[in-house]
Amino acid sequence: MIYLEILQSYNLTVMQWVAIGFAVFLLGLSKSGIKGIGIIIVVILAFVFGEKASTGVLLPMLICADLFAVVYYNRHAQWDIIKKLIPWMIAGVLVGVWVGNDISELVFKRLMAIIIIVSVGIMFYTENRKSNVIPKNKAFGAVTGFLAGFTTMIGNLAGPISNVYFLAMRFPKNEFIGTAAWLFFIINVFKLPFHIFVWKTVTVETLVLNSVLIPAVIIGFFLGAYIVRLISNVNYRRFILIVTALGGLIMLIK
Repeated sequence: MIYLEILQSYNLTVMQWVAIGFAVFLLGLSKSGIKGIGIIIVVILAFVFGEKASTGVLLPMLICADLFAVVYYNRHAQWDIIKKLIPWMIAGVLVGVWVGNDISELVFKRLMAIIIIVSVGIMFYTENRKSNVIPKNKAFGAVTGFLAGFTTMIGNLAGPISNVYFLAMRFPKNEFIGTAAWLFFIINVFKLPFHIFVWKTVTVETLVLNSVLIPAVIIGFFLGAYIVRLISNVNYRRFILIVTALGGLIMLIK
């Protein structure tokens, strides 16, 4: 009874339930390896729950999907890259917690959209050059890691930044997915206490809502894992670039 009362307290319309269900289904697809659609999920949930509140609604479902991803792709994770990025991402998360409500969301989103689109443009250029040179500059990893940590704390928007980094490292499809899975599982678990105790965006009420939505995440994950197996490495890279660029445009005009 209390369970139903909590769900009813959200006062969601049928269309909002459909939109949320679609968003968390996309979340499952995303964590299975169909990258670049994370921004669409963030936009939908932000529209329904509000910008900051939506981050708390989304985080437990991200962790649930991460668990499936790390189990499914565990053997493909590149731990040297994870160890290199984690300290910088943690620093970015901590700055994101501190900045919190002070940053203008509109300015932030526009700025990040420009960064993402420029980054994708650079990646299109390097892809067309067919260069096999892998960036070895430590500053590249540090800046990428920090920005990914900061944006994942502020709005769960680290996907495009990490996509650009992994594409630059020229990871094959499974290594790309497995490394990202472990990296974001660790960071999302690290973020959880801040959402509970500092921002108070993860509550008993949001967890009840999550429990209803988790099945859609699971269905999306296993459907996505099947689709990923059918995509070649070359087409996978092209798909990530195109969808990431579209995500940056969505962020810019939202």
